[in-house]
Amino acid sequence: MASHNQITRIIITFVLIPLLTFQCHVCSQDKVNLSLYYESLCPYCADFIVNQLVKVLQTDLGSIVNLRLVPWGNTQIAPNTSWICQHGTDECQLNTVEACAIKVWSNLETHFKLISCIEQLHLQNKHSSWQSCFGSTGLSLNPIENCYNNGLGYQLETAYADETTKLKPPHRFVPWLLVNNQPLQESLKAFETTLKENLESSFIQVG
Repeated sequence: MASHNQITRIIITFVLIPLLTFQCHVCSQDKVNLSLYYESLCPYCADFIVNQLVKVLQTDLGSIVNLRLVPWGNTQIAPNTSWICQHGTDECQLNTVEACAIKVWSNLETHFKLISCIEQLHLQNKHSSWQSCFGSTGLSLNPIENCYNNGLGYQLETAYADETTKLKPPHRFVPWLLVNNQPLQESLKAFETTLKENLESSFIQVG
């Protein structure tokens, strides 16, 4: 039986991209909301971001998709309010760094450039070299350091924690993908039906 990340890859490649590309040529007025709930050092999340989600920006899909990244994932809050990240303290740090990047550079292409660089390093077992991404992307480290050190990063992550906790149905794994607020989960057929209904609704509204 295929794992959830394999199914996600199949859906993105053979269902989401073809259908959204078709919509892009037919109707540009309505956008599809795509939300990714993930954690920075999850290997499945890193693979999905670097090798699959990037296709949204590499094609015309970017013009019809509202993509949101939510870096919290399976992190837990201890009774003393400290964070317990699934992949250790480095993940807590990088979740916050990526949350800061999303806030500092609200433009999707800009913050995605940094996040995908960090995730690529993780796939290479080099996430400790994450600061090198500022040199390779041409982005400044200073605003991220300020965000991380002045408490804003903590506030951003706290908000993401609250949002992730309130997901209905609750997320059961990461990466967890919502399409127009509907969870992808493991069902290819259900996802295809949901997306087609959204597209048909868009066509009806425009007509």
